[in-house]
Amino acid sequence: MRIVELIIDEEAELYGIDAISIVDRPAIELDFIALKEQKLAFAEADADKHILLGPALVPDKPIYRRNGEDEFYVYFSKGTVRKASELYLKHGNQANHTLEHEHKINGLTVVESWIVENKEKDKSALYGLDVPVGTWMVAVKVDNEAIWQEWVKEGKVKGFSIEGYFADKMKKNSEDEMLAELTRAIVKQDARTKNGKRVVMESYDDYPEAVRNNAKRGIELNEKNGNKCATQVGKVRAQQLANGEPVSLETVKRMASYLARAEEYYDPSDTSACGTISYLLWGGKAAQRWAEAKLKEELWSALKKTLDSLED
Repeated sequence: MRIVELIIDEEAELYGIDAISIVDRPAIELDFIALKEQKLAFAEADADKHILLGPALVPDKPIYRRNGEDEFYVYFSKGTVRKASELYLKHGNQANHTLEHEHKINGLTVVESWIVENKEKDKSALYGLDVPVGTWMVAVKVDNEAIWQEWVKEGKVKGFSIEGYFADKMKKNSEDEMLAELTRAIVKQDARTKNGKRVVMESYDDYPEAVRNNAKRGIELNEKNGNKCATQVGKVRAQQLANGEPVSLETVKRMASYLARAEEYYDPSDTSACGTISYLLWGGKAAQRWAEAKLKEELWSALKKTLDSLED
């Protein structure tokens, strides 16, 4: 059975962890613990802290996945785990939580987040948790009384499970190499026809009106969502497309690569999801088809020029 490394694709608008779910069967097979107040003279011995402490992501641990008939394992490296934990906080997702990956819930907040550097001296060991170095640990404050009483105390949920966007390393490398080869072929041919002189790459503004409309729709939805979706690059790209401005070949290449990977996160029925908004910001399906067609067109043009030059 194949094993796939998942990575953070920082060139894309979707990457990292969007939310942490509390679940009955965590994929990492490690449970959280519910902390209680320590015994103090001025406090009740049994007063709940309402804090859940446990691992959110463990490095180098195979996680079983199934997609139809395709069965495989995925895993995250220590570097990816650390980067994911940093981006989770950087993007302000501490209050994003779900129940069993199905229902959004309020009143839960990540109040502590750290990477285990030393198993014996780490805070996790203090509570009897045996996790490897590089594990991302979180402490979640539960201010939602119903969730605490009906789910945590009843033992219906036992651990954390992440929700996020990651790229298949092998697939991404393959796509990037294919697009890089395409660019090299076109640049090489341009250099040949211009006697080896450096040339400015051509820009294109012949994308369909649907691309502009999708970008405008993405901007509108993102504004309603507090402009929290996408990076600055994605927001600039949306403005560029919405205004009908020309885009370079390098941008066309990035559009094709990003939209091909982001398509699976696009859900037209959920207009508040960052996956949907980011996909639209880059022009949506119309832009994906146009960018792919434009690259093929340029490739065939470069090949034709090469054949013509050989005949001469």
